[in-house]
Amino acid sequence: MAKQLNLLATGQVIPTALHAEMQRSYLEYAMSVIVGRALPDVRDGLKPVHRRILYAMHELGLTPDRPYRKCARVVGDVLGKYHPHGDQAVYDALVRLVQEFSTRYPLLAGHGNFGSVDNDPPAAMRYTETRLSPVSHEALLSEIGEATVDFIDNFDSSQQEPTVLPAQLPILLLNGCSGIAVGMATNIPPHNLSEVVDGLIALIDQPDLEDRKLWKLIPGPDFPTGGKIIETSGIRDVYSTGRGSVVVQGITHIEEIEVGRVRKGRRTAIVVTELPYQVNKAAWIEKVAELVNLGRIEGISDLRDESDRTGMRVVIELKRDTQPNHVLHELYKQTALQSNFGAIMLALVDGQPRQLTLRELLQEFLQFREQTLTRQYTYELQQEQKRLHLVEGLLSCLSQLDTAIEVLKNAPDGTTANRSLQNQLHITEVQADAILAMPLRRITGLERQKLQKEFDELTGRIEELQRLLSSRQELLKTLKKDLRSLKRKYADPRRTRIALKTEPAKNQEAPSQNSKLKTQKSETPTQNSKIKTQKSEAPTQNSKQLSLSITEPLIESEESIVEFTYQGYVQRQRATTEKTSKQSIQKGNDFVLQTQVTPTSQELVAITSGGKAYPVKVRDIPPAAGQKQGTPLVNLLPEAVRSETIVAHFFPDDAAKTATLILLTQQGRIKRLSLSELTDLTLRGLTLIKIKEDDCLQYVRFAKTGEQLLLGTSNGRILRFEINDQQIPVMGRITQGNQAVRVSPREQLVGCVTLPQEGNILLVCDRGYGKRIPVNGIRRGNRGDIGTQALQFKTPTDMLVGMVAASSGSEAVMVTSEQRLLRLQLDSVKLWGKDGSGDKLVQLKSEEKIITVTVLDRAEVNQ
Repeated sequence: MAKQLNLLATGQVIPTALHAEMQRSYLEYAMSVIVGRALPDVRDGLKPVHRRILYAMHELGLTPDRPYRKCARVVGDVLGKYHPHGDQAVYDALVRLVQEFSTRYPLLAGHGNFGSVDNDPPAAMRYTETRLSPVSHEALLSEIGEATVDFIDNFDSSQQEPTVLPAQLPILLLNGCSGIAVGMATNIPPHNLSEVVDGLIALIDQPDLEDRKLWKLIPGPDFPTGGKIIETSGIRDVYSTGRGSVVVQGITHIEEIEVGRVRKGRRTAIVVTELPYQVNKAAWIEKVAELVNLGRIEGISDLRDESDRTGMRVVIELKRDTQPNHVLHELYKQTALQSNFGAIMLALVDGQPRQLTLRELLQEFLQFREQTLTRQYTYELQQEQKRLHLVEGLLSCLSQLDTAIEVLKNAPDGTTANRSLQNQLHITEVQADAILAMPLRRITGLERQKLQKEFDELTGRIEELQRLLSSRQELLKTLKKDLRSLKRKYADPRRTRIALKTEPAKNQEAPSQNSKLKTQKSETPTQNSKIKTQKSEAPTQNSKQLSLSITEPLIESEESIVEFTYQGYVQRQRATTEKTSKQSIQKGNDFVLQTQVTPTSQELVAITSGGKAYPVKVRDIPPAAGQKQGTPLVNLLPEAVRSETIVAHFFPDDAAKTATLILLTQQGRIKRLSLSELTDLTLRGLTLIKIKEDDCLQYVRFAKTGEQLLLGTSNGRILRFEINDQQIPVMGRITQGNQAVRVSPREQLVGCVTLPQEGNILLVCDRGYGKRIPVNGIRRGNRGDIGTQALQFKTPTDMLVGMVAASSGSEAVMVTSEQRLLRLQLDSVKLWGKDGSGDKLVQLKSEEKIITVTVLDRAEVNQ
């Protein structure tokens, strides 16, 4: 029988109290979960699994300009190299990075079924495909390397992985994060990129900026599914303490719909177009149906989901004589149509969990970004200095070429040649090695010029890097410049609205069924009322639980002044004698493009880059509030199209005189459409032109038969032809149109103008040169021609950026890459022919360029 080992006698077993071992082991487990799984890093805003997915895809070369690859391949690489956990856990994390309804700024792009807001599961990883999105590729991975961030061994020491990604944007705030650790949890809401960048720049300029001013720049979360935040006190709690509850409501409006097939009638319906963040639409509909069947919500006759690819639309049909706002109140009270988002801004700071305020979170990111830039510039400086040292040696050799050749001819071996070159040319060993490795073609004159040019560029770059590293102010200027550049590329309008007044909460009393107030889509006061409530409310006159603000009543016959700005914002105010006086057009780096006086009951038509038209009621445009910029017009459209841009907007009464619209796509396809097609507009949108996947609508213009149409390209070509049935026939809505002008891959359309034959146009280049040309000075052609070269450029890199109508008395506003607004009286611009580059119109900085040109005095479709 084998002899039993006495482990205690050998000292291989250490006696330990059970409670001490359990305590130590549990703490180690807890910290492993906190640091290694559940909580994000405050610097790049990512959990380890997300960081490893992005880095693995970066190593695979899955950049936005490369083809999609199977998700199974990505998951396999992540598991095999960096993340030895379950494949389904990795795939679930990858899917969430793709979902637009889960992530405010998706870090991955996907092909295939990645689930839906109805909580439908994604397809298996062997079917779906993915690659990096542009924002993650540029803002998280473009500076990756050991010079900028630290790398550590992976789980089996076979690979190196970054401890953090060199984030250029605070992804933690932009996309938010949720996670449950051991004894703690985080739930950070997403925010708008443009607002966060403005807040960062403000903190750089004023580190002691008041919280109140910072919260004005970042007014609240911006959820990917939209919705409406109805109580700002919760936002203040979150931003000041790092913890709070934000009340979010879905977006609804009231419609009159037709019902019945034989005996058609009209019923009132509540239409839900947006739900609060993370609310499952299918489960919510089931809950509403269950409450109706149990008799807990009365007045609903039908409930159906009419959502499609264009957006969400849940129709709640009401019984006759049912007050819509009573039903709406019950939906808020008993369902997730009104939800509380419990925010906990907890993240890892220096490897330790810490609850952060908004200011602290921004400051931690800025500190990290400053460190990253310092490391990057220090490394780049070292590399540039090394290269400069070698180039100096090569130039020294070329200046003493005879001596160098004589040394090489007489040297018996490479080692001797190296030493002789050092002694004869007074260079270092590294420079001598570079000379010995230099090919003979470097002796030619052209190669000498290249070396001298490289020497000058290296010297300039080294001086610039030394200036950046020696001056913190210069470093911060570069940081701000990078932030503004990313904002221009990736910012989009806010999706979640923030109510300025308190709305009915779940614990408030329901409005009376016998209320006599007139129900409207967004406001419901009586003619004699001195109060105005928010959207979808109809309180009784005796209700005391609603927090209302004193304001003027809405009168159907009253008029409003509607202002549209260059950056796509809109606001309205009552048309009074005082308010109709002329005001300044400029609002910071934005300006008023169009001002319209119109009845408040009027509707305007908004046309998106997807080629669809949508109605927007004037009464739904939020009133002007102090010096605020207004509301993005795209936010008044259905959620599904808010990723598109608004190409044009107009009032039908103004357009009735012209009868037709010219629609021009980015790839040069054109069609003419009768305005009679724009009838019965609904929030589902009306297709005006069929557009290919890689194309988009770029210009919309009013047109009269006999007018001249001019199309301009960035290469300075202008095509002019007459608007008639032969050149541009009137077509139906579901057509692509015809090719108007051929656009090469290296150029783009920069202008579309309709004018009579006696008009003038203004051409502007990005370097500030421009000229006016009479329309009849450009040769008339036919649709499909290549056009006439109407502008010659000062430099090969110059390009045409704007072509606009230049009528007498007009004023143009040019927006530059530095976000400056430059105004120009068009009458002061000299008339030229089609030959020549024109005159210098404005003075620009060394690297500054003109981006767009807009004329102010024409109340037409947006430029």
